Amino acid sequence: MLLPLILTSFIALGTYLYITLRYKRFSQYAHLPQLPPSLLLGHLKTMDEYIRRNPADAHTGIIPANHRIDMAFAAMHEKLGRPPLFLVDLRPVNIPVVLVTNHEIAEQVAKASARFPTSPPKSTLKYLEHLIGSASILSSDDDQWKALRKRFSPGFAPQHLVTLLPCILDKIVPFVKYLDDYAARKETFAFVPLITNLTFDIIGSVVMDTDLDAQNPDPAMQGELVRRFSELLITYNDDKADIPWWLAPIRELKRYQLSSRIDVLIKDTIRRKFAEQRGASMSKEKSRSILALSLGDADSLTPELVNVTCDQLKTFLVAGHDTTSIMLAWVFYELSLHPHVLAAVRAELDSLLGPDTDPEAVRARFLSPEGPEIVQKMTYISAVIKEVLRLHPPAATARYSEPGTGFTVRAPTGEEYCLDGVVIYNCEAIMHRDPDVYGDTADRFVPERWLHDGGAGSQVPASAWRPFERGPRNCIGQEFANIEARVIIAHIARRYNFTKVGLGEILRDEKGEPVINDQGGYKVTSPMYKTSYGEAGGWDESQSGPDRLKLNTQ
Repeated sequence: MLLPLILTSFIALGTYLYITLRYKRFSQYAHLPQLPPSLLLGHLKTMDEYIRRNPADAHTGIIPANHRIDMAFAAMHEKLGRPPLFLVDLRPVNIPVVLVTNHEIAEQVAKASARFPTSPPKSTLKYLEHLIGSASILSSDDDQWKALRKRFSPGFAPQHLVTLLPCILDKIVPFVKYLDDYAARKETFAFVPLITNLTFDIIGSVVMDTDLDAQNPDPAMQGELVRRFSELLITYNDDKADIPWWLAPIRELKRYQLSSRIDVLIKDTIRRKFAEQRGASMSKEKSRSILALSLGDADSLTPELVNVTCDQLKTFLVAGHDTTSIMLAWVFYELSLHPHVLAAVRAELDSLLGPDTDPEAVRARFLSPEGPEIVQKMTYISAVIKEVLRLHPPAATARYSEPGTGFTVRAPTGEEYCLDGVVIYNCEAIMHRDPDVYGDTADRFVPERWLHDGGAGSQVPASAWRPFERGPRNCIGQEFANIEARVIIAHIARRYNFTKVGLGEILRDEKGEPVINDQGGYKVTSPMYKTSYGEAGGWDESQSGPDRLKLNTQ
């Protein structure tokens, strides 16, 4: 009697599990466009097959973007006929993800609503906690996020940022000297580590009024905060960066130790800077840093205020140095391939700064009373930056709506989709190359599309360009990144000619002359793609990213 009962129980349990699994795979999200799922693996095997089609070293880490995965998503999107969104079922490894590939739907995801006053909450960032802290503005929601945004927004306001131009200019001086040395020696070098160290130094000065000494040519002599951050970043830059801690306990311990030391260093800085502010007898002696401004109304430093401020500074240091440096690397690569764009950039700089390209002369112009106005008048350079961010977006956003919330989006064609219980991923890498928006030039580098001269480019909807995302939770530092990039470009775009070496270099004919394509740019030997980080502060030394360069002065 017992054996039949056991067999009956097993059959009943097996039937229940089969029916449940079949429902979850084939019915639960059947209303969403998707490739055919597997009963046991969902889209995991399909995802793996698409990822394997990409170059083995294409970037899969969290910084600057999950590029190899985005490449796989783009191929899946094409296979499905380019729907406005589609599902990728990653269970049991992760909850399902809906890729948003239409800018109108992305706008609905990022905007505020009665249910979500600050827009839908970010998807879990728990695995980044060692890097950005538990109270980061990135992972905060509702009232906590509002309070942080209100507190730090004045420091990132354009009218305040232009007062910090001297901080930016001071850090560019050693950077130009390093470039001069490479140009004089005519040797190949890795550009991204240099520009990354520069942006690290700038963000340290602007945010904390602190010299991080990130540009020291000897990495061992760089400031301890830079070195510890670099070591911590390495633990996040592989395709297993977000696996559970219990599957990589040694890595988790290392992250904990590095993060704890970073906290000590930053909290010491917060206390020291607060004491300096309180001791300043005259307003002109007071720091203008973002940290100082955020603490302006504080009568005392409570442990909670120190902890929360520390997490914001960690977030600003990570985001503020990394994405800007990679964007600038792509700027100079694209300029090296498009001589007419480079000529237009140089002409604009000549008109704004005068013909003298000496760094001291450029610096003097920015420090003059007209300096802030010059920054704002860099119209064509702003278009170049905007186009680079379109083609090479540094990041994306992921949101999550709890089951039962009823979060629904409407496609341009009228269909409605409930997105409860899935990660909602606004995939800029696909949206920014949408031919329905950008036409036949969707994959081409065309800065002129952003000049708003009444041409076709001026018809691009605002919601179709979102490298800093949009809505109430757009990037707090986007104006800082733009100002910083313009000033750096102004110092070096006229001073040097950049030549890519290795993958992605210019194709030359038998006479050694560049081969020109039908758009007036140079053809390349092979396509470019983002690669993983291989060392602190920069991309790896394989010649795959816009990194290995040669310089010669103008």
